[in-house]
Amino acid sequence: MLDLAFVRAGLEQVEQKLRDRGQDPAALLGDFRSLDQNRRERITEAEQLKAQRNKLSEEVARLKKSGQDATAVMEETRTLKARMEALEAAASEAEEQLRAILMRIPNLPQESVPVGASEHDNAEVKRWGEVPQFSFTPKSHWDLGEQLGILDFERAAKISGARFSVYWGDGARLERALIGFMLDIHTREHGYTEVLPPFMVNSKSLFGTGQLPKFAEDLFRCVDEQGYEPGVYRDSDHWLIPTAEVPVTNLYRDETLDEAQLTTSLVAYTPCFRSEAGSYGKDVRGIIRQHQFQKVELVKFTRPEDSEAEHEKLTAHAEAILERLKLPYRRMLLCTGDMGFSSAKTYDLEVWLPGQSLYREISSCSNFEAFQARRANIRYRPRSQSKSALLHTLNGSGLAVGRTWVAIVENYQQTDGTVRIPDALVPYMGGQTVIEPRMEPRMKQPATGAGAK
Repeated sequence: MLDLAFVRAGLEQVEQKLRDRGQDPAALLGDFRSLDQNRRERITEAEQLKAQRNKLSEEVARLKKSGQDATAVMEETRTLKARMEALEAAASEAEEQLRAILMRIPNLPQESVPVGASEHDNAEVKRWGEVPQFSFTPKSHWDLGEQLGILDFERAAKISGARFSVYWGDGARLERALIGFMLDIHTREHGYTEVLPPFMVNSKSLFGTGQLPKFAEDLFRCVDEQGYEPGVYRDSDHWLIPTAEVPVTNLYRDETLDEAQLTTSLVAYTPCFRSEAGSYGKDVRGIIRQHQFQKVELVKFTRPEDSEAEHEKLTAHAEAILERLKLPYRRMLLCTGDMGFSSAKTYDLEVWLPGQSLYREISSCSNFEAFQARRANIRYRPRSQSKSALLHTLNGSGLAVGRTWVAIVENYQQTDGTVRIPDALVPYMGGQTVIEPRMEPRMKQPATGAGAK
C-alpha cells in the first residue's frame, strides 16, 4: 500500500505512474482530492474547536471557584464537544474512504522499469546456456510423461477434476528430489533459513501481501461454520495459500525487527493452490498451469537502502538452480504493464522448453519496497534512530518445482524416449541416472451392463 502523505504530495506523479501501468488514474483514485481536502478541513476545524473548549473549561473552573454561575459556559462547552465529535467522525469516515482507495492502488514501478503495455514490451537482460539440439523432434512433457508412465492426468481428473495431475514412480521421485536439491542449495550455499509454514492462512495475511481484496477470485477459500459472504473477509476465515510468499512474509506482520537482524533471508517449500480464474482456456495441456503445484520460495526482509542489491542477489540465487541443472534460460525485466500488483520491479526467469519450442516463466523475482510492509505493518528499528521505519520485502521462486520438472523432462529427453537425470540431481535420485518406462496399466472405464460385477 502506498503512503497517504506520499500520494497527497505527489498526486500527479502517482497518476502518471498508474498510466504507465496501463491503469486509469481516475477510476483508481476516484474523488481522492476532495476526500483528502474534506478530511483535513474537518481535522483543522476540530482542533480549533478543541482549543476553544479548553479555554471555556478553564473559564468554567474560574467561575466555579469564585462562586459564580457557570451554567451557560458549561452548555457552550457541551455544544462544542458535540460539534467536535461530529467533525472527528466525519474525518474518520473520510480517512476510511481514503484507505479504501489506497488499498486498490498498485505499487508504483521504479524508474529502471521499462514502460510498456504487455509481455511483448519486456526487456531481455540476460541469456544463459545453449538451447539443446536434437536429432529427432522433441516431445512435450505431457506426451513423455504418459509414455513413461510417470504422469497421469486421467486419474487426477477422476479424483479431483481438471488441472490436477498424479505423478507415479520416478516422476514423483524427481519432484521430491528437486525440492530437496533446491532447499539444500539455498540453505547451505546461499545462507537462507528454511521455514515450513502453514498451508492455510487468514484474511489478514492475504491482505498483507496484496492478494486481498483485489485477487479474491484467484484464491481457494475454505467455507467455515459462519458461511461464505462474497466481499466479506473475517479474521477467522481460512484460505489455501497461492504461494509461500504469503505465510512467510506474514511471519513478521505487526512486528519490529532490529536492524542487526537485516537482511533476513528465508526459504520455504510449500504446495500452492490457485483457482486460475482469469486463465480460462490457457495452458490446458500438461502441468504448466495447475490448481495445485509445488514451489520453493525465497523471501527477504531488508533495509530500504539495501533492497536493490538484495533483489539482484535473490534473482541470482534462483538462477543458480537453473545453472546447476544446466537448463537454458533468460532473464526478463518486466515492463510496467506486465508487473504484479504489489511489485516495484520484477525479473522473470524463463526456461527453454524444447517440446514446446519456447521460453516459459519459471520464477518471478520481485522487489516490493515498502508496499507489503506498510500493509502488514512490518518495521525495523535503525541503530541511529529511536523511531522505527518500514523495511522492504522481496521474494522470488527458487524455483517453481513442477515447471522445473517439465524443463528437465523436455531438455533431457533421449532418442529412445527415456529421460536422463541431470548430474546435480543424481545423488537426490539415489544414484539413478535415467528415467525409463514404467509399466502401469492405463485407466479403464468401469464395466457396465449385464456382464458387470
